[in-house]
Amino acid sequence: MRPDLLAVVAHFQEDASWVADLGFPALVYDKGGDWPGGIPLPNVGREAHTYLTHILAHYPEFPNHVLFLQGNPFPHLGEGADTAFLVAKALELLDRGACFGGLAWFRARCDRLGRPHQMADPAKKGRWPGWGKDIPVGRVFEQLFAGPAPKSFLASAMTGNFLVSRQRILARPPGFYRRALELILADPKDAENTGHALERLWQVVFNGNKRLNRADYPG
Repeated sequence: MRPDLLAVVAHFQEDASWVADLGFPALVYDKGGDWPGGIPLPNVGREAHTYLTHILAHYPEFPNHVLFLQGNPFPHLGEGADTAFLVAKALELLDRGACFGGLAWFRARCDRLGRPHQMADPAKKGRWPGWGKDIPVGRVFEQLFAGPAPKSFLASAMTGNFLVSRQRILARPPGFYRRALELILADPKDAENTGHALERLWQVVFNGNKRLNRADYPG
């Protein structure tokens, strides 16, 4: 048992039975209405809505580290990944004192429009209203942070599966998370790919650089 670690799971109709084998506490936010004991949420805003809702509900009372996870994170962790692999990767980050770490097997560098991306993949056509559009990474950055958006971003947690420390969460005030949630709720079905933009910005959200905090976050 690791009482200094909590898993927050964004669930939608996946088989989340693996949560019971984590060996540390977990909260499952259920957007499918089919997971016993899950915390019900409306099915909007992708996992970003879940994560931001959790942060605002618990601010500033967090454990030392929070593990944010999708309902089925394993396809993003590498071939053959299972619960034991997930736990080992999280504990490795803890053991080396990481304040933030993406769990996916890959990273990606993108520009202000999220390029290169696969948003027009024919196999995914029709899955969400934003299919075929670019990702507004630069615009969302400038709506959340002080200063202009950089020309490129190294997205180290772009699948939405990552570990972050309490210190890094608290480096942003509640108003930051309220503004981020407002952006997500303004695009509930991800028609403009706002949720996808957050996937490419988690490493900035939790980089601990307080100089990026704006003076006009909502109270």
